[in-house]
Amino acid sequence: MTLLSVKHTHVGGPASRALRYLPVSALILDLVIITGVVVVATWGRRRLGVFDNPADVSGSLSVAGPLIVVGWILAITLLGGHRQDLFGAGTDEYVCVMNAGLLAAGLLGVGSYMAKFELSRGFFLLLFAIGIPALILGRFLLRRALYKARRQGRLQNRVLIAGAMSHVDEIADVLRRESWLGYHVVGALLPSVDHHAETRAGIPVVGTCERVTEVVQHSEADIIFFAGGALTSPGQLRRIAWDLEQADVQVVVAPSVTDVSAERVRVRPVGGLPLMHIDAPRATDALRVGKRLFDLVGSIAFLIGFSPFLLLAAAQIKLADGGPVLFRQTRVGRDGKEFACLKLRTMRVDAEERLPDLHAAIGHDVGLFKIKDDPRVTRPGRWLRRFSIDELPQLVNVLRGEMSLVGPRPPLPSEVAGYGSDGYRRLRVRPGMTGLWQVSGRSDLTWDEAVRLDLYYVDNWSVLQDLNILVKTVGAVLRARGAY
Repeated sequence: MTLLSVKHTHVGGPASRALRYLPVSALILDLVIITGVVVVATWGRRRLGVFDNPADVSGSLSVAGPLIVVGWILAITLLGGHRQDLFGAGTDEYVCVMNAGLLAAGLLGVGSYMAKFELSRGFFLLLFAIGIPALILGRFLLRRALYKARRQGRLQNRVLIAGAMSHVDEIADVLRRESWLGYHVVGALLPSVDHHAETRAGIPVVGTCERVTEVVQHSEADIIFFAGGALTSPGQLRRIAWDLEQADVQVVVAPSVTDVSAERVRVRPVGGLPLMHIDAPRATDALRVGKRLFDLVGSIAFLIGFSPFLLLAAAQIKLADGGPVLFRQTRVGRDGKEFACLKLRTMRVDAEERLPDLHAAIGHDVGLFKIKDDPRVTRPGRWLRRFSIDELPQLVNVLRGEMSLVGPRPPLPSEVAGYGSDGYRRLRVRPGMTGLWQVSGRSDLTWDEAVRLDLYYVDNWSVLQDLNILVKTVGAVLRARGAY
């Protein structure tokens, strides 16, 4: 395919002009928070009597207040806290705000000493003890609002992807899946030997990789992604960057690597060549003593804390039909070892006998079987499933060492029998009571998506990820998304 009329190249998609006001919005938010904190610290020093001494900042607030506000805002700006590319993903934004607060605290302390300015220690302590967390919280709330807007199709960047068709579709699939990133793919550029009007994923082809500069310059794209197959020489990207130097277009190189966490990636320039180093997968780390100790302490604490719910649920199950309270189901754990996974019984006692008929009715073949309004679920079973209370007995499995608090979903032997080579990697670690699959939608996920999330967890395990998943599990349970 060739580009017939470069001057009329147009890529559709949501307008992204409002993104230019994001740094200004963050600046105004920081200004409001810092001003409010100065007032609160002044009031708190006077009312609470922190570090009670003759010094009183309120008398000199007309001088110190504006200087503190301006100085703190300048510190955030100088450290890059209002850069356009800082918002939306990663921890750099929060680190920048925290470092700016520490810098402002240091400069204020040293400046007051050098100028012999009588600054209240109580005011100083309250100012930064409240101010730094408040600024981080403000940025967090701003980010949540940004994510919500992007999921609704607003505040998005228009993206062109250049490369071989398979690479273009792979990158586009990731960007579509992670809609909170705000990347709206509006067109593709393929090698000139590839004559297609659109890619297999339905992305319109707007030009060729050989004429990428012309297409980008005359389009309304905000970002150009270079995927595998886009470049024919090492110097080509450098020349494209020179050509786009004056254009308001961001250049991104997307390597042919997916589902790798940022903690495992390091970029080291060597002789002007940026080399991406990827650390080994972390499946072994997820089996260490620290994680096991965390599971033991956590499971005991949860068993004690949730014991009233377990007793209430057991009574309702017994009163409903007189059947057993617990349901034991064979699941596959670490290294393919089978174990009896414990749950509160939420289905009729003949649920397993009726399963083949349900499989045949809906044409189920492979993967986890769950349907909405399952006729086998009992009346108390519906609310037990809705809030995942039926899974609490699995804390006993965690105590036994058969499961972990966080990990891949424990599969059935029939599911394992249908695994491909990738699926078996899920069995490298203990299965979990909760995991990425649960906080990402549970039964609403497709089978392939559930496998992908489990593999991501196995390869990219970290303590912080476990804690993050546990926190998100609370919200997932309360929302009851995919719980049936």
